[in-house]
Amino acid sequence: MLKVQKLTKTIKDKKIFKELDFEVDHGKIALFLGGSGVGKSTLLRILNNLESYDKGSFILDGQSLNLKTVNRNHTIGMVFQHFNLFEHLSVEDNIVLPLVKCQNKKRSEALKISSALLEHYGILDKAKVKSSQLSGGQKQRLAIARTLALNPKIICLDEPTSALDPKLTTQVAFFIKELARENRIILLTTHDVSLIDQLEGQLFLMEGGTIIESASKRDCFAQAGHYPKLQSFLKGL
Repeated sequence: MLKVQKLTKTIKDKKIFKELDFEVDHGKIALFLGGSGVGKSTLLRILNNLESYDKGSFILDGQSLNLKTVNRNHTIGMVFQHFNLFEHLSVEDNIVLPLVKCQNKKRSEALKISSALLEHYGILDKAKVKSSQLSGGQKQRLAIARTLALNPKIICLDEPTSALDPKLTTQVAFFIKELARENRIILLTTHDVSLIDQLEGQLFLMEGGTIIESASKRDCFAQAGHYPKLQSFLKGL
């Protein structure tokens, strides 16, 4: 289980987070909701050691988690909203390069891992193509494959379907559920109601630097009167 406790961050006297608390177990999906500027993407970036924070504690499976080490031991992986692929490299080298540089794998071994992932995500035929030439849906699948290659326990996805059509959203939802079934902890931000409809998980509504309401999606709809803020937000999507 991942526990985030009393996370605080201030930028120019503005409280981005005010002692933010939440926990997510292995095999579960956490969906962070809220309007623009509430800190959803910032939260994922902090967990990936891409942004600083003022204070807070992070516990994974009962042990303190030092965010300064997550980029070295690859405990946490990030799938960015705009993919952040190495567009000048081939599709396969987008996966091979991090394995060679970050995990000191031999290129031959990294190529085997790359091929298996590209086959699983249906883009093995694009292995030699530059990633800049992929469609949006193909880039999303490559971004997930690249993150998964490093075998993180926690996977963060920032607006994973923001540029995709409904058919591709369904495909991405399938892959997200698959990652959860592998007992990974999944954290994602989204404004996409069709994606929310297709995922079972815990909803966290953020506002004013904190989580103002949370519930499992099942409870949110089965006991709608108990979660007025979540209901209001979802209906406004």
